[in-house]
Amino acid sequence: MRRWNVLTLLFTIAFCAFMWAIVAFWCMMVASTGYGWPATHEVLLIRGEVVLLSSLVGAALAAAGVTYQAILRNPLADPYLLGVSSGAALFAYLWRLPALTGIATLLGAASQQGFAFAGALIAVFWVLAFASRRGRLEPVTVLLVGVIINALNGSIFLLVYSLVSTLPSSEGALTLLVGGIQTGLTPQQIRAACVVIALGWIILLAISGQLNAAGVGDVEAEALGVRIQRLRWIALVVASLVTASAVAISGPIGFIGLICPHLARLFVGTDQRRLLPVSTAFGAGLLCAADAVSRRLAGEGLAQTLLPVGVLTSLLGGPFFLLLLIRNRRRADVMEGRI
Repeated sequence: MRRWNVLTLLFTIAFCAFMWAIVAFWCMMVASTGYGWPATHEVLLIRGEVVLLSSLVGAALAAAGVTYQAILRNPLADPYLLGVSSGAALFAYLWRLPALTGIATLLGAASQQGFAFAGALIAVFWVLAFASRRGRLEPVTVLLVGVIINALNGSIFLLVYSLVSTLPSSEGALTLLVGGIQTGLTPQQIRAACVVIALGWIILLAISGQLNAAGVGDVEAEALGVRIQRLRWIALVVASLVTASAVAISGPIGFIGLICPHLARLFVGTDQRRLLPVSTAFGAGLLCAADAVSRRLAGEGLAQTLLPVGVLTSLLGGPFFLLLLIRNRRRADVMEGRI
């Protein structure tokens, strides 16, 4: 493993930020009616907010995806497929209900982050509880349980929405089910999400070197001096917190956490210390670009309305997931001597 120092870290982060800035600048030029820099200050602020929000959410989901794949040793893991995103979305919606208005008023935007975090942790707990067998996690079982938890959370969401859909608190709630960039957020909600995601990302970066050891097995990691059980819980909790903060303001946008780590590995390999910032940049740029494409499709008349960005990422991520599944199955067959 190559030496890693502060200079290398700063260069990697600076380069990733530069590449994201190029994509973000292009997205600022895309409008529903054409291309060009915003003509007025008001349009600049609106478009800039959307670009920054989509970049923030994409970066958070990609960073969480890297962590889940490393700590679970499962290349198909991501916040959406594990049910973490749907759990966070469900509890973020429950936060809106009138019965919890007192908590929201007392604690402000931080309470929304807390509710989403609780939903994410509950989803992770049930996935790990049902998927573990004799202390081991089977990759296929984890995905199956994640899909079940995802469907269950979605059903509960629709049930609650059907019961209280006439209330003002349910306005725009379906965005939390499909996933999209919301523009009606309060400054407190945006600041809370930024702070939580930034702190979580710093913690994940600090433990990224240990995540390299987590991929070689529990015994080998312990031999290298890594307390693997503690690392696993820290990584799962922090990744769930980052996911919950993003989902609280965007809904469960799918497959960003699956696609971006694999794209990043094509450029920097499997070293988690490089993989985390590069994947984060990919996530920020990809979701930002997907939102720009959504605006352009609406302007060209191909879509009668502005498509939620979660729809586009699912259309992209679904075939990508199937390709990964087929490749992993063939790899397993080769290792077992079937072909």
